[in-house]
Amino acid sequence: MKNAKEIVKEKYSLIALQTKAQNESSCCGATGCSSGVDYAIFSENYKKIKGYNPEADLGLGCGIPTEYAQIKEGDTVIDLGSGAGNDCFLARAIVGEKGKVLGLDFTEAMIDKARKNAEKLGFNNVEFRQGDIEKMPVSDNLADVVISNCVLNLVPDKDKAFGEIFRVLKPGGHLSVSDIVIKGKLPEKIQQEAELYAGCVSGAIQLEQYVQIMKDKGLKNINIQKEKATPVPDEIFLTYISPEELEQFRRMGTGIFSIPVYAEK
Repeated sequence: MKNAKEIVKEKYSLIALQTKAQNESSCCGATGCSSGVDYAIFSENYKKIKGYNPEADLGLGCGIPTEYAQIKEGDTVIDLGSGAGNDCFLARAIVGEKGKVLGLDFTEAMIDKARKNAEKLGFNNVEFRQGDIEKMPVSDNLADVVISNCVLNLVPDKDKAFGEIFRVLKPGGHLSVSDIVIKGKLPEKIQQEAELYAGCVSGAIQLEQYVQIMKDKGLKNINIQKEKATPVPDEIFLTYISPEELEQFRRMGTGIFSIPVYAEK
């Protein structure tokens, strides 16, 4: 059986070759939901934001992390799970010529796509680097700001991920990530389902656990800036569980939320 990282790499390699419209027509923006339901469950509309580039927008996010990131001109920003470069280009519009943006992604096909997008835009202060969030190929104390958009939920070892975020942040630096968390308990079959893992749901953890990991790794002034309930359609869940299991699940009041989180080193 494939492990979580292999599943994510395989799925997102395929996504890199698709259009935004194709990606949004499957669960959580990730290709492969066998239900075929046309729902862009988590993605946000970027079109009016300075720095937006349609070719870099694959419709994969669950928020707009730069909205809350307090990025300043001249900052160094690292985007974890940078995809085709969408959030990097938004960050670059803020940091300007004097700043630097580094996009880190696990998937070679995404890095290739992002680099081509950056070349078209003529940016020489936006770099894309292939690497694992659990062991970043990045120096200590490099970033003023770390951003990420619907990616950390896909990382199997979140302790390592937040430990690495703490390491690469400068003293006094901060993170602003958009992510998916759970309140309540998901059915076991949903937690283990590979398709929904690559689609953001199964990899998500409890909100309280998420915040506790951040605290344990030394991050402080943690602020959940808003919670947006994200109802996954019954048609998607019914691909994996029975109607009886779904009814029981709905009665339990479990919620799937997209959240923007701010924290400081």
